[in-house]
Amino acid sequence: MEKLYDYLIVGSGLMGATFAHLAHKAGRRCLVVERRSHTGGNVHCEEVAGINVHQYGAHILHTANKVVWDFVNHIAPCNRYTNCPVANYKGKLFNLPFNMNTFYQMWGVTTPAEAQAKIAEQCAEARRMLDGREPANLEEQAKLLVGDDIYECLIKGYTEKQWGRSCTELPAFIIKRLPVRLVFDNNYFNDPYQGIPIGGYNRLIDGLLEGIEVRTDVDFLKHRQELTSQASRIVYTGPIDAYFDYRLGHLAYRTVRFETEVLEQSNYQGNAVVNYTEREVPYTRIIEHKHFESFGAAVDQNPQTVISREYSTEWTPGMEPYYPVNDEQNSRLLAEYQALAAKEENVIFAGRLAEYRYYDMAPTIERAMQLWASESAR
Repeated sequence: MEKLYDYLIVGSGLMGATFAHLAHKAGRRCLVVERRSHTGGNVHCEEVAGINVHQYGAHILHTANKVVWDFVNHIAPCNRYTNCPVANYKGKLFNLPFNMNTFYQMWGVTTPAEAQAKIAEQCAEARRMLDGREPANLEEQAKLLVGDDIYECLIKGYTEKQWGRSCTELPAFIIKRLPVRLVFDNNYFNDPYQGIPIGGYNRLIDGLLEGIEVRTDVDFLKHRQELTSQASRIVYTGPIDAYFDYRLGHLAYRTVRFETEVLEQSNYQGNAVVNYTEREVPYTRIIEHKHFESFGAAVDQNPQTVISREYSTEWTPGMEPYYPVNDEQNSRLLAEYQALAAKEENVIFAGRLAEYRYYDMAPTIERAMQLWASESAR
């Protein structure tokens, strides 16, 4: 008996929307179902005071993959936004990532040789304390890479807020590498392409889903039998443990809570992203959304601005899952769920929640392209 759809895509975030777009272009019949009342998943924007607010946290498209960049820009052209976050530690500002501006602000050094010597001096102390053994935790690893000053001011408090536990309790592998640049360059990403879709991410999602049947406010897990009976194949982008009714237990996540505020001023902090790195400040960063799309004199054209304070917290069932906790316990549980998933012949588990791994936006699109290439070759 012929099915109504070739693909049922569960979730309309970047993974689901990109896969649906590629399948639709190839003539496949697709149905996209979305639990939320809007499409786009966590890249969804809400217009507030004439500003596109990143409702689920800041999203900055960056990539070295020209195919992905051209794909996005063909659907929703991007602006020239460059991510240059600032760190606030007890009222003193530092440029990120760690570069010559940071080292000048920290130590007053003005040449790469001076900065390198200062870092080497501090790392030597950390190496002496280890006395030949490998770093046992994140704190030891970070000090071995950048020394005590940068660790204490710019890493320790922020990381402990982000993960909800002491750096001495976090594994060393989380911070195996720290970018250190001996140039005056505040561009956070090394990728040659970066920007924000002009008019916000909703334009990208709407473009990807154009011509495709989409149903919002539909919980796949509550209507599983009815929906799966209509499609030959399923692309599932929700939590993998939820798909199996948590029969083996819950995978752990960190989540984020937002406090968003409209201010009667044109410019609050002069930058899109300011991290608050001291432990005593309860939020991890403040996002000022207009700076993603307004530059220079254009910032003052709107007399209002919108800011969001971000609070990292432990996830509990019912909350929105954000960041997988890739420790040994969760890795073991994931492997068990993946074994169950391998038995689901007509289901593709794809994306951040279904694969229980953090995906940035460009890799999400690239992964969707790879999955479609594999599917179209079947």
